[in-house]
Amino acid sequence: MSLPATMHVIEIATPGGPEVLRPAERPVPVPGPAEVLIRVAAAGVNRPDVMQRQGKYPPPKGASDLPGLEVAGTIVAAGSDVARWKAGDAVCALVAGGGYAEYCVAPAVQCLPVPAGLDPVAAAAVPETFFTVWTNVFERGRLATGEWLLVHGGSSGIGTTAIQLGRAFGARVLATAGTAEKCAACEQLGADGAINYREADFVAAVRDRTGGRGVDVVLDMIGAAYLDRNVECLALHGRLVVIGLLGGAKGMVNLVPVLQRRLTITGSTLRARPVEEKAALARALEQHVWPLLAAGTVRPVIDRTFPLAEAAAAHRLMEQSGHIGKLVLRV
Repeated sequence: MSLPATMHVIEIATPGGPEVLRPAERPVPVPGPAEVLIRVAAAGVNRPDVMQRQGKYPPPKGASDLPGLEVAGTIVAAGSDVARWKAGDAVCALVAGGGYAEYCVAPAVQCLPVPAGLDPVAAAAVPETFFTVWTNVFERGRLATGEWLLVHGGSSGIGTTAIQLGRAFGARVLATAGTAEKCAACEQLGADGAINYREADFVAAVRDRTGGRGVDVVLDMIGAAYLDRNVECLALHGRLVVIGLLGGAKGMVNLVPVLQRRLTITGSTLRARPVEEKAALARALEQHVWPLLAAGTVRPVIDRTFPLAEAAAAHRLMEQSGHIGKLVLRV
């Protein structure tokens, strides 16, 4: 098929508020030997997109300067080294940038088939959150059947995914959220309990719900502001996994319980990892999680969709934390 020379995109005019997101035209990118070109049907909106727009999270070297870390659509071209995919295949993909566009290049190994039963909007809400939860909760956090998981920001895209996957793999899950509505949503998704952090001390609530034992894994996107209290929540051999710094990057922690209870404090980012690592994550997800998506055991939770041209409105809503689950751009 013949491709247009240019495409509509949303670019960041200059670091700033949502209003700096502006429509523009760019050349349609050309895939490299190990890449595919996707005609984008939908693109997920994520907190790193907001940070990039604010000038706090620049794209990795060589990545597109356009925001957007996950897309779903149809492959329209494949590089010479690509064996698995061909034009016409419906895929979703994790990318290091460039998702807010009509066409997006992705490493072929970071693509996954659209899970059975999911439309492109739902599929676009999967890669960033499911890759993030899998690598942090199950690989770094080593969450096992029968253990307790505490998810902060339980109503976020990451949170709604972590609750469902935790339950699907046999863990007991607690979550924090900031309103009664969000707490109810967490419990509807399978959380054994949801704690309104504006009204209750989550450390006391965790101790109460676990009979004083504590949780085995904490998935935290707050950072410094929760550091000491997260350590207090952990059971013997507990693991704290930090994936965000909304509450600051530098905090104080009492190391005595770390030593006494033999705790692990770890964390990671996803965007700058080598393609080979992301490829391994994609294969693990396809093996362990894709069947759950196809069966409807877990599902992406989508709060609202926006046309691509209204990306600024999506960012505004994300910054207000007025959503439950994911925000998705329709392209």
